[in-house]
Amino acid sequence: MVIRRLVGRWQGVVLSLIGLVATIWLGLTGQLALYIHPRYFVFTVIMAVIAGVLALAAFALVPGASDAPEGGHTRAHEHDGDAPDGDDAQRSRWGWLRPAGSVLTIIAAVAALLILPPSTLTTATVAQRDLNGSASALTLKTPALPGKGDYSSFTVRDWASLLRSGAGQDFFADKTATVTGFISADTTDPNLFFVTRFVVTCCAVDAQPIGVPVYHPGWQNEFKTDSWVTVTSSFHANPNPASREAIVLMPDSIKPTTQPAQPYVY
Repeated sequence: MVIRRLVGRWQGVVLSLIGLVATIWLGLTGQLALYIHPRYFVFTVIMAVIAGVLALAAFALVPGASDAPEGGHTRAHEHDGDAPDGDDAQRSRWGWLRPAGSVLTIIAAVAALLILPPSTLTTATVAQRDLNGSASALTLKTPALPGKGDYSSFTVRDWASLLRSGAGQDFFADKTATVTGFISADTTDPNLFFVTRFVVTCCAVDAQPIGVPVYHPGWQNEFKTDSWVTVTSSFHANPNPASREAIVLMPDSIKPTTQPAQPYVY
């Protein structure tokens, strides 16, 4: 009974503190960017600290189960010396399940939030959302064309925006792109994959996948989906006229790379 009271009183506070500690830790280590836009870092960390103080204050002020009214003790003592009936015996026999479940919940929260490393969104999320299908992800930040023709600073988002704009082959004829992202397969053309990134507006929940098409027959034998690569290539007309991607990169080589510290695009 004592253990049940302690677990019942502490569970909510412990779970709240685990979440708050995880949020502050992610903010201090720079990994909060895997979940929210950097513009919200300071606000989120400050609110987490305030929430932690309020959670501890609430725990200190809310009475515990041991502070029950006198009437509760009176009813409990009315049956002292009586043998427990069937319902009481059954509740006593299975009473450990609730505190055990609470402890397992806390352990799971610790493992998920504090032990397991944070992970980025993958092709599993791309499959659930339309690649290059979000107009806002591609057009809210249309790249400014450089006056001297230096496109070295262009990102996956910049090139994907230009491709979506409907610019023809003549526009891309003399341009070379260097893009880094993870591989996601094209669902209609086995010779095609996308160098993919996620655009985050607010948090990972609203992340939209964007990508630049790469024509590379047999890529499945060299790379796995979700692996990160850097592709440098000029643009060409897609050899597959049936593909929905009319203009593609056709690289001579593709360099494997590691996931950057900032995997998302803002």
